[in-house]
Amino acid sequence: MASECLSLLCSPAVDAGKEKSPLCDCRKESPLGTAAAAAAVERARCSQEIVWRNVILMTLLHIGAAYSLCLIPKAQLLTLIWAYFCFLVTALGVTAGAHRLWSHRSYKAKLPLRIFLAFANSMAFQNDIYEWCRDHRVHHKYSETDADPHNARRGFFFSHIGWLFVRKHRDVIEQGRKLDFSDLLDDPVVRFQRKYYKSSVVLMCFVLPTLVPWYLWGESLWNSYFLASILRYTVSLNVAWLVNSAAHMYGNRPYDKYISPRQNAFVTLGAIGEGFHNYHHTFPFDYSASELGLKFNPTTWFIDFMFWLGLVTDRKRAPKEMIQARKERTGDGSA
Repeated sequence: MASECLSLLCSPAVDAGKEKSPLCDCRKESPLGTAAAAAAVERARCSQEIVWRNVILMTLLHIGAAYSLCLIPKAQLLTLIWAYFCFLVTALGVTAGAHRLWSHRSYKAKLPLRIFLAFANSMAFQNDIYEWCRDHRVHHKYSETDADPHNARRGFFFSHIGWLFVRKHRDVIEQGRKLDFSDLLDDPVVRFQRKYYKSSVVLMCFVLPTLVPWYLWGESLWNSYFLASILRYTVSLNVAWLVNSAAHMYGNRPYDKYISPRQNAFVTLGAIGEGFHNYHHTFPFDYSASELGLKFNPTTWFIDFMFWLGLVTDRKRAPKEMIQARKERTGDGSA
């Protein structure tokens, strides 16, 4: 999605043996000149160039999704069920895969499950596992600062989709370089998906969802493409983005009232269990991303089912005593 490139600041070169630029002389001689120059440098450092390619593509995608709504009455019921099934697979590729498994290492998954989650992640088309996890770890480490890729303090639009329309803030790049992501590339599944990411996205996000209804029950390619690919993809993107926007602005904070992330039931429903965001930012190592007893968390149900099948081990949980103590110490008293 958003390009990882950062436009470099341009500065005039100074050849060896030649006079320094007037800017340098000004900074030496005048405090006002120094302040003005420093302010200019800071503005240039913080400026973020608009990525017009992303703006255009996202606009076209959402126009296509709006058109897709008109096709729902014309489509076969099986096609609509298939589109929703693809949505669930897409969501699991992010929630159970890139998020809880690879970003937070909150549980361990055996090879067959990791392969499935990698393909599901390609269906999600939200950057490959390595890039998604890199940005997410930076988000947790520097949440609500300029080093946060989707800093919610910059408003709902920016944290929802606007961050994809501009180059990354320089702080995101600089602080991200300080974190260790070697564990991600130690996983051959992550390396394979990263190497063949574009091909896997074409196959999983667009070709497979389109061809199955057409081949198996005679749905038109037009309906299949717009409903199971375009509409499903657009909805899954916006649901995921709501975790960055709505779940950082609207809701209660029973675990830590001093941080921005909130408990948001609406986001929980759409993002299959990812809306317990105040809990998650307080206990990011917890595989369930929510307190025991909270009923709607399909991602946790999926991980637990995989555990029952023997494909998941070492599920990490926050102890009840730790949760209760944290509620009493920093919670807002809402739970």
